[in-house]
Amino acid sequence: MSDEGRMLAERYRVGQLIGRGGMSDVHVGQDTRLGRQVAIKLLKPQLATDPAFRMRFRQEAQSAARMAHPTIVRVFDAGEETVTDASGHEVQLPFIVMEFVEGRLLKDIIHEGPLEPAAAARVIDGVLTALEYSHRAGVVHRDIKPGNIMITTAGQVKVMDFGIARAVSDSSTTVAQTTAILGTASYFSPEQAKGETVDARTDLYSTGVVLFEMLTGRPPFRGDTPVAVAYQHVSERPVKPSVINPRVSPALDAVVMHALVKTREGRYQTAAEFRADIDTAASGRVPVHQRPDEAAAFFGTTPTGSLSTSELALRQLTEDETMARTQRRPPAIWIWSGIIGVIVIVVAVMYWAFNLQPTVEVPSNAREVPAFTADTTYEQAVSQLQELGLPATRVDEADDAVAAGNVTRTEPPAGEIVDTGTPITVYVSKGREAIAVPDVRNKSLTDAKTDLEAAGLKPGTETRTTSPTVAADVVLDTDPESGASVEVGSTVNFTISNGSVTLPDVTGQTLEAASSYLSAENLQLTPVPKPDSGCASEPGSPVTQQSLPPGDVPQRSEVELTYCAG
Repeated sequence: MSDEGRMLAERYRVGQLIGRGGMSDVHVGQDTRLGRQVAIKLLKPQLATDPAFRMRFRQEAQSAARMAHPTIVRVFDAGEETVTDASGHEVQLPFIVMEFVEGRLLKDIIHEGPLEPAAAARVIDGVLTALEYSHRAGVVHRDIKPGNIMITTAGQVKVMDFGIARAVSDSSTTVAQTTAILGTASYFSPEQAKGETVDARTDLYSTGVVLFEMLTGRPPFRGDTPVAVAYQHVSERPVKPSVINPRVSPALDAVVMHALVKTREGRYQTAAEFRADIDTAASGRVPVHQRPDEAAAFFGTTPTGSLSTSELALRQLTEDETMARTQRRPPAIWIWSGIIGVIVIVVAVMYWAFNLQPTVEVPSNAREVPAFTADTTYEQAVSQLQELGLPATRVDEADDAVAAGNVTRTEPPAGEIVDTGTPITVYVSKGREAIAVPDVRNKSLTDAKTDLEAAGLKPGTETRTTSPTVAADVVLDTDPESGASVEVGSTVNFTISNGSVTLPDVTGQTLEAASSYLSAENLQLTPVPKPDSGCASEPGSPVTQQSLPPGDVPQRSEVELTYCAG
């Protein structure tokens, strides 16, 4: 059943659906108590079956509600509502009431292609500002991704869903279960993929993934399944963004690669540190970071500060030339010690890399949600899901591209890993969407056509007719009539006023009867009596002549009625 129009907590009225995600639907809503517009996030009912989740959800929503910052979408309220599902069973519907933000999700912007490096740096600066505030408040987001970042119409960055990811993941026992709720593993940190505890540095790794995707148009790791992607986060090194997008500068390359270091100790430690390097890279200078395998560690020196691109190239060239020169005397013992130490470290790292085993395993009861084509019927989809041990629930929706009775999509979506027995919502097309014909009566023909086209309908034929009151080129009626339910793209015909009325022949009628007839509601003409002294008067003063001939005349015309008065 539709959630639109539902009242939550006897206060919040659910409005139009404006977004859909892996674990929730977002509606515009109205706070009837304070009279303000809000956004209402309705979480999936299956999340509320776990008592641990309900307790954690309330705690984390309260924690998120205490955060007030311009870069964070405010949480006003949260709770649960007991509702009846399509099968007649009562279920708990968790909801969150948030600040309503006019803008676009970052994921929709990225779908249009990579961002300019300067624009990507500005967005990440805003995300890191939000994380710096939340981390100081002791709140780790855990689910930083483009779908949780909004860009307002004024260009401001807004981060949402603080604390909600923790409520979900703390009540999920495996990586596969958490992934089924939170979505793909494209933004997982290595520690999340391995099921370890997370901290603020986890958010900074995910922020690095988002920066990589903004610069290149895709995440750093891709695979057929979330588990395959999670494994790459643990064991594989990403390519530099400039390999995919040559417009990315070496400075931003350095920032991204440092943010995506596998170990927490090796990457950025604070959001402020990350943001400082973004500002440095935006100015054209390359941030310099100490790496554990650099020989300088053995000589007691630690590079600090930053180098411009030209300075970095000059220093590299100088070092290469120095290494190429022949030594005139044997090197000192401490130099040999450093070289031997570097060799030992390189050998140890290579041995570790060759023997690294994946730590993310698919549970034996996990299933991957199959993908259905537009030709798959609901019955075929149910049969395939039953073979995997996944129960199906049908929801009908309008779809212009898919034939009625065929599958349009599933929730959770295709490719996600879920437990055996997880309910799969199968959305089935019921054909083209039906809409109501808008009321365009008493509107000009131009405005009426604009309203119809805005509603997804096509203007049709135009039939002009008389009207005593409606001006010319104003709509009198439509076919189908206003309020009628029609398919999107249907044609609507117009009946339009021609600005005239039909004058009858009133000669021979008494002056009183003719005057009354012309001034009636259906004509609203103005009779003007005109006595004729050239002929003898008769009882009732019959009309001998009218100034306008019978037929169409302009609205509210004056008609002279001549009668004998001699």
